[in-house]
Amino acid sequence: MYANVKNALPRSRPEAEGIASALDDQVNELHSFMLLRHGCVVAEGWWSPYRAEYLHLMFSVSKSFTSTAVGLAVAEGLLSIDERVLSFFPDERPAEVNDFLNNMTVRHLLTMTTGHDVDTWPYQIKRPDGNWVKAFLNVTPVHPPGTFFLYNTGASHILAAIVQKLSGLKLVDYLQPRLFEPLGINKATWQESPLGIAAGGYGISITSEDLARFGLLYLQNGRWGERQILPADWVEAAVSAQVAGSNPGAQSDYTQGYGYQFWRCRHEAYQASGVFGQCCIVMPQQDAVLVFTAGIDLLESQQLLDLVWDKLLAAFESGPLVEDAADRDALAKKLAALALAPVQSAPGISQPRQVAKRTYAFDVNELGFEYLTLDFAPSACAVLFKTAAGEQRLDCGYGEWRQGQSNLFNRLNGPWLPDYHKLVFTSGGWINEDSFKMIVRLVETPFYFNLLFHFMDDELLVEIRVNISLDLPKTLLLTARLSNGAGSDNG
Repeated sequence: MYANVKNALPRSRPEAEGIASALDDQVNELHSFMLLRHGCVVAEGWWSPYRAEYLHLMFSVSKSFTSTAVGLAVAEGLLSIDERVLSFFPDERPAEVNDFLNNMTVRHLLTMTTGHDVDTWPYQIKRPDGNWVKAFLNVTPVHPPGTFFLYNTGASHILAAIVQKLSGLKLVDYLQPRLFEPLGINKATWQESPLGIAAGGYGISITSEDLARFGLLYLQNGRWGERQILPADWVEAAVSAQVAGSNPGAQSDYTQGYGYQFWRCRHEAYQASGVFGQCCIVMPQQDAVLVFTAGIDLLESQQLLDLVWDKLLAAFESGPLVEDAADRDALAKKLAALALAPVQSAPGISQPRQVAKRTYAFDVNELGFEYLTLDFAPSACAVLFKTAAGEQRLDCGYGEWRQGQSNLFNRLNGPWLPDYHKLVFTSGGWINEDSFKMIVRLVETPFYFNLLFHFMDDELLVEIRVNISLDLPKTLLLTARLSNGAGSDNG
């Protein structure tokens, strides 16, 4: 159905583009993939409850979009990448400026060679006045710019700030007529600093197909149909190794070199890459683009790339293959059935009567939960959380996913999840007579939360685990007690 929406990329069968029908399921927690060859989508899939039309938070894939905005601004004559960074921000200039900061240019921001020995981003988000630019400039570089590579999300924010300052437009608005509209990207959003500047190094939310379009633009050297969207010489420079890889011969795709906010890969490929398995791999030699969204850790991200090179490259052929109807049908059936399993109750476990329709009062906790009411019905459980901001209800399906809206868990991931990521799917079941398990999937993000409710007479222990995290504990324990107030119904 989604393949027929307006402006959708053309579809083709895998065999028609020289790709054998195959799908490897060795990586857990994939949310979507799309494979393009010769300009056509030849295979695609979404693991239910994730869907083609949902935006997905892409994390550092955002950096490649920020770089593209800089390339467009250069093409319009708004700046040169050899201009000094301080020239754009006279009001944020520190009282003391060393030679390294004075000599830092836009090129150094693009290539992550600013001379810093730490990522400036933590300093930026902790600044009380929300001025992330000033925070960046107050972290003193300790190496001559251009001589030392350090992956620096803060540098990408400065690129976004420069484009906004020169164009007078927020990054999303600047890219809308120049990139998004020509490519058919219709609903992009971008997280911002407290001062309203795009985060730059993270925060873009788009669909899987939107990301595939972006990769196809770069595969086509900046050309889209009859229009040259991005200068070909900028594309060539952006995806080339501007910084030599630390170990180009290693079996790692993050030691092959770095361009303008793009990573070089093995096999002469390159990628726009985001943490937790968000990636767009462009393979010029195979005339192919491969997109993933996922919720996996850093080690699994490299394993995913290893599978691409081990399994997929061997399946590419120079010409069309003879179509095998059985293989085609098997692949179509497998893709249609992709799903992440909902929670199933343990065999023989029925709903304990003593916990039906009860309200519990929480001890003080970092999520701000005050009360919890659970109402167990035959086919689903209604879970009502009360915080100082109000009440939110989640309908938890037994052995199935139930759709809802919630931002209850966003604060567990700090600045990564703004309030507009609210779409959730929830499932639950009894794992033993005293414990109920609930999974809440934030399907616009890589995250899901696993909640275990342990019932002990009049007390409740809630164990909350997030599947992946950058810098926060993956497990949180909340305690609560049976309440006779707050609208409880304990009869």
